[in-house]
Amino acid sequence: MTALDMIPDVTYLPTDLWSDEPPLASDLHLQQIIILLSCLELLWRERSDYYASGNLTIYYNEEQLKKRDFCGPDFFVVLDTEKRPRKSWVVWGEQGKYPDVIVEILSDSTANIDRNNKKILYQNTFRTPNYFWFDPNSLELQGFRLIEGQYQAIAANEQGYLWSEQLGLYLGIFDRKLRYFTANGQLVPTPQEAELQQRQAKEQALLEKERERQAKEKLAQKLRELGIDPDTI
Repeated sequence: MTALDMIPDVTYLPTDLWSDEPPLASDLHLQQIIILLSCLELLWRERSDYYASGNLTIYYNEEQLKKRDFCGPDFFVVLDTEKRPRKSWVVWGEQGKYPDVIVEILSDSTANIDRNNKKILYQNTFRTPNYFWFDPNSLELQGFRLIEGQYQAIAANEQGYLWSEQLGLYLGIFDRKLRYFTANGQLVPTPQEAELQQRQAKEQALLEKERERQAKEKLAQKLRELGIDPDTI
């Protein structure tokens, strides 16, 4: 018998697993997830060291697979990983990494689970540093920071925003949606808002340029009336 013969058989869990999530509770959930994803992708467009997704199953142990007890946060971010498309997030295929930030969008059917069962799971098993939940109807927003293994509520600032040290951003409510804000309180725009801002900035620059042209032309006309050639000045 060789040394290799003495090694026990090892069963490897699959890593190429499709997500297995139920439909979203409402259009509000879909809209909110799209906002969180698209704003972060725009803000972090130069980064390739993170993964963000929504309503995607997180596979984290064999028992979960057997019981089909799947868990897909409405939105989550994993830092210090490769930014690439995935069918699901398989913890044992991702160097044991769990989400660094999770956001759950509350609904009548999921609120109790999000406030209790999932909070315990994210605290004790995932050890996710920042957990938030947001109710798009009542606008309830709560955030928690993992301190010595226990979730502690994140205190809001004067504007009611909650700081995520993992994202380096505040989460707060704007126009009845959960949005990101920079450290100095600036709203992180959606791609559509950013495009509008750029277009308005270009239009403003053209307007200013036209005003300058008209002012110069008016001054030149005044000089001509005084018998002065403006081109000689």
